[in-house]
Amino acid sequence: MRGASRASFASLRERLEAAVSGAADASVLGSELFAVVGLLDREHVVRRALSDPGKPAAEKAALARTLLHERVAPTTEELVATAAESHWARSTDLADAIEQLAIEAFVMSAEFEGKLDDLEDDLFRFGRVVAGQPRLRAALEDVSLPDENKRNLLNALLGGKVSGVALILISHVVTNPRGRSLPVALDVCADIAAQRRQRLIAVVHTATPLTEAQRGRLASALAAAYGHEVYLNVVIDPSVVGGMSIQIGDELIDGTVATRLAAIRRKLAA
Repeated sequence: MRGASRASFASLRERLEAAVSGAADASVLGSELFAVVGLLDREHVVRRALSDPGKPAAEKAALARTLLHERVAPTTEELVATAAESHWARSTDLADAIEQLAIEAFVMSAEFEGKLDDLEDDLFRFGRVVAGQPRLRAALEDVSLPDENKRNLLNALLGGKVSGVALILISHVVTNPRGRSLPVALDVCADIAAQRRQRLIAVVHTATPLTEAQRGRLASALAAAYGHEVYLNVVIDPSVVGGMSIQIGDELIDGTVATRLAAIRRKLAA
């Protein structure tokens, strides 16, 4: 999001914070906001009407309330009405913002239950599974496969193995890709979960597992360097050979033996 959309979303996040007082509230709000996203994605006329910069804000808010009154909780109705009153650079930004609020609400639910770490781990691990199993990814991204079949597949794969919030978020992005690849959609959820604690996610590739002491020292060093708490997702990767590589956002810190050997080979071939 850019410009006006970013400012509008920031204001809505503050309202979300004020509206939620517990895990149950957060879950209801998240579920209903996902339903609103589905409506806006299906009904383009409604989406454009609610985000039309040429219409008075009060008129758009009234339309949102008319559509949702007694169909969703009052908190959800007011949040969507406020979103309709806000300024959006593009009509699609409205739906994107409401989806991100829904994800954040579920992340807050996990936080209230003390399961935010579990949620981050579950999203990361499932992302790795999808990346390593092309046939599974193809099935989950197959537009001809009914959503119910995809949900059944996810329940069979993940039921009892991931947190309830993780399963909800994964099911949402699988059945509502909204033009994104599955890895990208999972990253959106993981990033929102990380931002909830103002933490950065560092994906660490290493040949051997790190001890708790090593993880602690690495996390502390990265936190000092970046000015935020850093959450480590450690991937055991035999191809690393030695040392480790650390990916934080677009930045790669690569100190692996494999990389150094490749650099030497390039110099010899030159």
